[in-house]
Amino acid sequence: MMNKEYYELTELQAAIKEGLSELFPDKYWVRAEIREFSPRSNGHCYLSLSQSSGGKVLAEARAMIWKWNYPMLKAFFEETVGEPLRSGITVLVRVQVNYSELYGVSLFIDDIDPSFTVGEKALEKKRIIRKLTEEGYLEMQQELCLPRLPRRLAVISARTAAGLGDFMNHLTGNPSGYAFEVDLLEALMQGEGAPESISEAIKKASENQYDAVLILRGGGSEMDLACFDDYDLAVAIATCPVPVLTAIGHERDYHIADMVANRFVKTPTALADVFLELYEAEDAAITTLAQRIRQSVARRISDEFRRVDQVMHRLKFSMSAILGRELSALALKETVIASADPRTILSRGYVLVTDKKGRVLKSARKVAPGERIGVRFSDGSLQADVREVLLPEEESASGIA
Repeated sequence: MMNKEYYELTELQAAIKEGLSELFPDKYWVRAEIREFSPRSNGHCYLSLSQSSGGKVLAEARAMIWKWNYPMLKAFFEETVGEPLRSGITVLVRVQVNYSELYGVSLFIDDIDPSFTVGEKALEKKRIIRKLTEEGYLEMQQELCLPRLPRRLAVISARTAAGLGDFMNHLTGNPSGYAFEVDLLEALMQGEGAPESISEAIKKASENQYDAVLILRGGGSEMDLACFDDYDLAVAIATCPVPVLTAIGHERDYHIADMVANRFVKTPTALADVFLELYEAEDAAITTLAQRIRQSVARRISDEFRRVDQVMHRLKFSMSAILGRELSALALKETVIASADPRTILSRGYVLVTDKKGRVLKSARKVAPGERIGVRFSDGSLQADVREVLLPEEESASGIA
C-alpha cells in the first residue's frame, strides 16, 4: 500500500471554512430568485435561492433568516412591496457566507432591499405591456362599443366583496327606477389563482348574450391587486367579444387589466354611474325630443288658430257686407210693401169700397143703385146704400169733377 498524503474530512472542511472566511469576510448584497420559501414553527425561515437562464438553473444555494430577524424583514418587505415574501420573486438580500461541516455552504440573510423587488415588478409590468402592444391586444377592446342602453350585465367579483354591495345598491337603487338584469359570476379576486379564476369567468360570460362584462373589486393593498397585472388575464379581457369594464382599485391604482379593458373607473360606485348616465342621457334626449314635439305642435296649433281667425275675420267681414246688402234690399222692399199697404193708402184720405160680400169694388159699373156697400177709412168703416151710380160721362154732364 502506497503512502499518500490526505486530509481528514474534518480537516478539509475546516480548511474550506477558513478559506471562505478569508475570501468573504464581510456581508454582501446578492440578487437571486427565491426558489423555495419555508418559514418554520421555531421562528426561523429557510430559503433556497437560485439563478436561472432560459428556464435552466445555473446556481442554487441554501439560505436562512434567523427568527430574531425574520418578522422585521418580512413586515418591512411586505409593507414596501405590497406582497409577501414568497417563492417565485426576485430579491436583493444582504448575506453572510457561512460554511458548516455538516450542511456545507449556506447564506445567512440579515437585510433585504424591497425597492429592488419593486423595480423588478415595474420592469416586469413594462415587459408585459410591451408584449401586449406588440401582439395587438392593448387596443382590441377599444373597437367594441356598449349598446345604447345596456341592460344585461355580467359581474365578475367575489360574493362577499364590499365593492359588489356598493355597486348593486347604487345601480338597482337608482331613484329613476331604471331596471337592469345583473348576473354574478363568482371568481377569486386576489392571490395566485385569481388570474385563472377571473379568466374562466370571462370565458363563461362571453358564451352568453350579455351587453357588458364588469370586473369589480373595490380596492385593496398592492399585494392584493397584483393579480390584475397578469399577462394571461389581460389577454382574456382583450379577446372577450363584449365590452369589459373594470373597477379594481382606488385613485392610486392602475393595472394592466385596466389598460386592456374597454373602459375603467376607480370604484364600483363609479362603474354603476357609467350605466346610469347612459340611461339618464337617453332619458334627457327623450325629454328634449318631447319638448320639441310639444313646441312644434303648439306652434302648428297657434298657426292654425291664426289662420282660422283670419278666415273667420274675412268670413265675418264678407257676411257683414252680404247681410248689409240684404238688409238694404229688405228695407227697400219693406218700403215698397209699406207704400202699397192699403192702410197707408187709406191714411192719405183714400177709402176702400167693398160690396155686400166684402169684395173690393174696383169699378162703379159693378154696383147698382139700392145695393149696400162698405166704405173703409183709415180710422174705421161704414155701411151705405147706393142711391145713384154715376159713370164718368154722367159725371161730366152733371158737373161733378
